[in-house]
Amino acid sequence: MVSESILNAIGNTSLVPLRNVVPPGCAKVLVKLEWENPTGSMKDRSAQSMISKAEKDGRLKPGDTIVEYTGGSTGISLALICVAKGYLLHIITSDAFSRDKLNQMSALGAELTLVPSEGGLTTKKLILDMIEAARDFSQRPHTYWTDQLNNLDSIAGYYPLAEEIWNQTNGRIDAFVHCVGTAASSRGVATVLKRYNSKLEMIVVEPGESAVLTGGRAGPHKIEGVGIGYMPPLWDPNLVDDIVAVKTHDAQAMTRRLAREEGLFAGTSSGANVVAAIRVAER
Repeated sequence: MVSESILNAIGNTSLVPLRNVVPPGCAKVLVKLEWENPTGSMKDRSAQSMISKAEKDGRLKPGDTIVEYTGGSTGISLALICVAKGYLLHIITSDAFSRDKLNQMSALGAELTLVPSEGGLTTKKLILDMIEAARDFSQRPHTYWTDQLNNLDSIAGYYPLAEEIWNQTNGRIDAFVHCVGTAASSRGVATVLKRYNSKLEMIVVEPGESAVLTGGRAGPHKIEGVGIGYMPPLWDPNLVDDIVAVKTHDAQAMTRRLAREEGLFAGTSSGANVVAAIRVAER
C-alpha cells in the first residue's frame, strides 16, 4: 500500500530479541526498533500527538510558529511534523547535544537558538535555561509552545506503542524497561500495559550521576535526552515498580556492544535501557 503521508509511516515498528549481549540464564530481552520511525526516533509518536491535539482544540492555528526546547530527538520529530503540516519551527537547544541532531533539525527547516552548556554536559541549570528561553520566545504573536515537559498530549502518543508491544508478544511480557526524560513515554506505555496485566513490572532508568528519582542529587551526565536533573512534571510514581540507575560509561559501553554484537546502531539512552533490562532479566 502507498501511504497518504509521511506521517502514516509513524509506528508499527519491529520487536526483536537480543542474542549476544544478554548473558546465559537471563530471561529473554526484546528491543523495539523505534529507529524505523521516519526520523529514527520514538519521539515521532509524541510530536504527532502534541501537534494534532493542539490543532483539534484550536491552540495551534494555520500559519503559527511552533517553539520547543529539546536535546534533539523531539526537535527532529517536531521538524518532520512541521514539514508535513506546513508550520514554521523554532528550536531552543544547546551545544551539549549531538551536532548530528542539531544538523538534522536544521536540515528539516527548523531555526535553532543555542543555549551554552557547562562543558558540554547536561545539567539541571541547562534544562531550566532552555525552558526559560522557550517561554520568552512563546510570547511572540502567533506562536505555539509545545512545552514537552508539561504537555499531557504527549503521553497519548505512546499508547499505540504499548498496544504494539502487547500484540507482538501475544501478551507474554513480564517487564517493560525505559529511560526517563519527560516521563511521557514510560507513563504512556505503562498506562496501557498495566491495564492488560496489572502484575507487569514497569522499570524506569535514570543516569547514575543524576539519580534524582531515587532521592539522589542532580549531577551532570552524558546520556542524551534523559535525566533532566529534577522530577519531571509528567512523572507518575504509581505506575512505576522499580528505578534503576545506570552510569554514563556503562550506557556508552553497552551502546558500542549493541552496534558490534547485535547490529543495532542506537544512542546512549538505549544503551542504558539494555543495561537495566539485563539486570532485571537476571532476576
